[in-house]
Amino acid sequence: MFSPGQEEPSAPNKEPVKYGELVVLGYNGALPNGDRGRRKSRFALYKRTKANGVKPSTIHVVSTPQASKAISCKGQHSISYTLSRNQTVVVEYTHDKDTDMFQVGRSTESPIDFVVTDTISGGQNDDAQITQSTISRFACRIVCDRNEPYTARIFAAGFDSSKNIFLGEKAAKWKNPDGHMDGLTTNGVLVMHPRGGFTEESQPGVWREISVCGDVYTLRETRSAQQRGKLVESETNVLQDGSLIDLCGATLLWRTADGLFHTPTQKHIEALRQEINAARPQCPVGLNTLAFPSISRKEVVEEKQPWAYLSCGHVHGYHNWGHRSDTEANERECPMCRTVGPYVPLWLGCEAGFYVDAGPPTHAFTPCGHVCSEKSAKYWSQIPLPHGTHAFHAACPFCATQLVGEQNCIKLIFQGPVD
Repeated sequence: MFSPGQEEPSAPNKEPVKYGELVVLGYNGALPNGDRGRRKSRFALYKRTKANGVKPSTIHVVSTPQASKAISCKGQHSISYTLSRNQTVVVEYTHDKDTDMFQVGRSTESPIDFVVTDTISGGQNDDAQITQSTISRFACRIVCDRNEPYTARIFAAGFDSSKNIFLGEKAAKWKNPDGHMDGLTTNGVLVMHPRGGFTEESQPGVWREISVCGDVYTLRETRSAQQRGKLVESETNVLQDGSLIDLCGATLLWRTADGLFHTPTQKHIEALRQEINAARPQCPVGLNTLAFPSISRKEVVEEKQPWAYLSCGHVHGYHNWGHRSDTEANERECPMCRTVGPYVPLWLGCEAGFYVDAGPPTHAFTPCGHVCSEKSAKYWSQIPLPHGTHAFHAACPFCATQLVGEQNCIKLIFQGPVD
């Protein structure tokens, strides 16, 4: 499915050029109520039939709101920086034949290509409405070069239906030494590029803030503070495979077309599921055979579902014993090793975009029980994700639950069939 203005090239046999994909953290392959139109858990960016990028051109300094409005109503894209009641700088943008622009935000208006709403941790039904969203209606724009190597760059803020970005009096804004205006959005757009790309060897990078014009800054003291951070001249707004984009309420993972080419597919994950089930793992106590449910039934706890003690990793079938009066409600004593800890059903991580390798699903995140390869589990266990307005913590990429425990994940111990 392509969103409006994102058609495939007309040549029938020609593969459309894919710039990359944005995957929303906290969803296991689809939104809880299903993907619909521009609102989904994964969005592919394809080369447009006609370039729609823009680049800065004329700068106007105006003294009345009417004059500012006259410029922004010309049908051109523009960014308005209100410095005071009687001074506004309006930067007009002109068509750029060499770039394609894609916009992300909470608004469902037509300029937004990918509609993103606040992620509720724990994969709950998203009908549990967020009372006050912190995601901007026009949060950010991604601009891709139409020529190889198809570089993608990110900028804070998106153009609205009147093709304008408006930074009011209270927004953080400034004039750079070279004379061009720049600013930050209310809650900011944060980006983190992993060191070493998105591979098993990658290490987390440093979270930075991206300005409206695409410069890179250190983080503000709090998310919406008036004072900007320091300019980081050695870094750019170019997205790399595995870059994370935080919109204050939802975090997106950027995967390049080349990166996705080397990533396991949905079919590969399904084959791994069948392989585990074919080995007929057993509950060491009930001796009944366990099986991961099919990917299409990933929300319903089934009778044969594997459960695990997350303190030790022993995999069992569901049973009712092991409660101890001195422990938390969901904590049990493992009958194999007497370790006390959370006892949860295991779910296969189905969103292939989150895997850093194609290894077998051997590790579970704690405390949610989502299962993936060892290297993927260890990678996400060390990534600090923004939470609220100033906190950071590691979270399960498949459901956004905050991770706990010594390692944030545990190696699973399966028992094979006795016969």
